[in-house]
Amino acid sequence: MSSSSATVYPLLPPLDPLAAPDSELIATLTRLRDMLRWCASALEHGCNGRPLYFGHGTDSAWDEAVALVLGALHLPASSGSEVLDSQLLESERARIVALTRTRIEQRVPLPYLLGEAWFAGLLFKVDERVLIPRSPIAELIESGFEHWFPERDPATVLDLCSGSGCIGIATALALPTASVMLADISEDALAVARENITRFDVGNRVKAVRSDIFDGLEGQRFELIVCNPPYVDRRDLANMPAEFRHEPALALGSGDDGLDFTRQLLEQAAQHLSEDGVLIVEVGNSERQLIDAFPELPFMWLDFEHGGHGVFALSAEDLRSAF
Repeated sequence: MSSSSATVYPLLPPLDPLAAPDSELIATLTRLRDMLRWCASALEHGCNGRPLYFGHGTDSAWDEAVALVLGALHLPASSGSEVLDSQLLESERARIVALTRTRIEQRVPLPYLLGEAWFAGLLFKVDERVLIPRSPIAELIESGFEHWFPERDPATVLDLCSGSGCIGIATALALPTASVMLADISEDALAVARENITRFDVGNRVKAVRSDIFDGLEGQRFELIVCNPPYVDRRDLANMPAEFRHEPALALGSGDDGLDFTRQLLEQAAQHLSEDGVLIVEVGNSERQLIDAFPELPFMWLDFEHGGHGVFALSAEDLRSAF
């Protein structure tokens, strides 16, 4: 053999962190740092090598492992390196292993497994009755909608298609003088929203009502309407990662072009806005279709420092002129 010939080693098959039985994992992964390392490896590997989708509050296997382990242990999300060498109880280890297996094998989004999700710096209750909060509208809430209300808070706010109530409740906490209405067609979603109203103790200023678009809000007008409606078109809905199949289809899909709900919203919104009111709506990837469908509307498309797109604002005057 020539001395210049390189030795060729066979490639090892990818290591499956889930291959070990649960009893072995629970017995050996005794420290928090051990569990983090294993959980991140397992999430990165996926089930039978099929990758997971990260997009419900995290964007990588490592970030999701941190969220899963800290969430399972009820430790603050801000926990630092001081917790890494903590010895875990057997019951804690068993819980983390079980959550990791369910996340990977059933593709359940992590917030549903933990029963909570962060939005606008607040921890909301969520389950499979509601969408997992992830709207860039959080940035507008944290700024107090100052572009439209620089000198005073809007007196009345409607969170339409409220789901868990995260947008409306976060708005109420950011705008302490505002009265907020949460509206949704789903009684199941409203039940979760009411739990969040209680969780944040805002029942004196936040109410929840069933409404199919505006049919449960007759005669009411608002200075600010914020809406994160269903806006996924039929094609995108069919091709979404498996994690989205755990979310309520009613809150995702909206016809062939994703605009069935938004068309009705635009036609009716002026009747429920005050004279100088503002409508803010998220339509995500249906932005292009909306522009093509309503070329006469002067949509104000918003930019976000922390990412996100497909959110527009319209004034009540613009809507009255168009409809």
